[in-house]
Amino acid sequence: MTPLTALLQAAGPTTEPHFGVWLLFTVIKLVVIFTLYMVGVALLTLAERKISAWMQDRHGPNRVGKGWLQPAADGVKNFVKEETYPGAVNLPLFILAPILSFVPALVTWAVIPFGASWGSPWGVIDMVLAPMPVGFLFILAISSLGVYGIVLAGWSSNNKYALLGGLRSSAQMISYEIAMGMSTIPVLLLAGNVSLVQIVNQQAYETWNVLNLTIAFFIFLVAAFAETNRLPFDLPEAESELITGYHTEYSSMKFSMFFIAEYANMVTASALMATLFFGGWDIPFTLWDNVAPHTGIKTLLTMVCFLVKTLFFVFFYMWIRWTLPRFRYDQLMSLGWKLMLPLALGYIVASATTIVALDALGFARGSFPFHLGLVLLNIVCVVVLFVIIDRGRLISPAYSRLNARDLEKLRAARAPQFIPTAPESGD
Repeated sequence: MTPLTALLQAAGPTTEPHFGVWLLFTVIKLVVIFTLYMVGVALLTLAERKISAWMQDRHGPNRVGKGWLQPAADGVKNFVKEETYPGAVNLPLFILAPILSFVPALVTWAVIPFGASWGSPWGVIDMVLAPMPVGFLFILAISSLGVYGIVLAGWSSNNKYALLGGLRSSAQMISYEIAMGMSTIPVLLLAGNVSLVQIVNQQAYETWNVLNLTIAFFIFLVAAFAETNRLPFDLPEAESELITGYHTEYSSMKFSMFFIAEYANMVTASALMATLFFGGWDIPFTLWDNVAPHTGIKTLLTMVCFLVKTLFFVFFYMWIRWTLPRFRYDQLMSLGWKLMLPLALGYIVASATTIVALDALGFARGSFPFHLGLVLLNIVCVVVLFVIIDRGRLISPAYSRLNARDLEKLRAARAPQFIPTAPESGD
């Protein structure tokens, strides 16, 4: 009998797993999730190229293993490249910056539930690395640390373009992190808890939050694009303006760690959107996956469902990158402070008032009238925001703040002055 078998048999079929069993399965989950996460992030670089090629009607990578080994080739290339350091560099901070960007991107996955609990013979095993009761607050706290790596990368490089990229990134993340945090307050009001497991369970037995809290989802979606520095909010990198910004002076694997952190943050944001607004691992239109017995097949199918939802938002990230132009920096700041922040505050007040009013009227949480009231509130908010206020102008990188009259004056002032002359006699 192996030590592993003896440990599992000694634990016995209990509801709460023995500490040794819990530790063993935690290590297994840690190794599996970390391995899949890193391999998945590497394959996302290939997916980005293939999706962009598909949208632009070209082939994309097709040489190394018919394209599938392109991430491995890129990794080998970055490992063997020479390390270069700029002049007058602050070497300790220059080396620390990629680590500060890379580590928080991985740690945030620890509290995201990726499947239904498994009722094993040795106890119930949660499909989450660390089922913290304050899981969502943990994600907000850890993800905000990534900006330190970007700022230090820009400052320690002793390069003006890198410094401007770092400053842009810090201002951008601060601006949109507030709106992102506030957009989740209505979610917490409905769930009555900051545990991601409880938020998923609340949606499983009631309705997905994307229907109840549509405006909150829209704010979170826009803020997630800005937090991950993806188009149309990639101002910290902005190749046409800052020569790739804060990682201009980086080479070899240090350069790659910034891209790994970006794609890891993109996956984490996609998983959060799926968890907070699309039911997480819950299989739609059925309660089969939420009731006992919690068999292994249920756990496996819920993990597949969670993966599909997450990959949909990852594809959406890439779709937007090859569809929308980049915002100007003044548009970015104006959108964050003049629209997203007031909108998040107003929606908190509106949703909280509606929830309190529905509770006072005696409608039970999860009942049809309760959800109908929230859906009607969202319909009104969507019409007011997108039809009456916006009309395709505020939330658009192509929109100019000049009105038609001022624009015509500007064109007239810049137009070349053409003075017609009389034809000569020989013509």
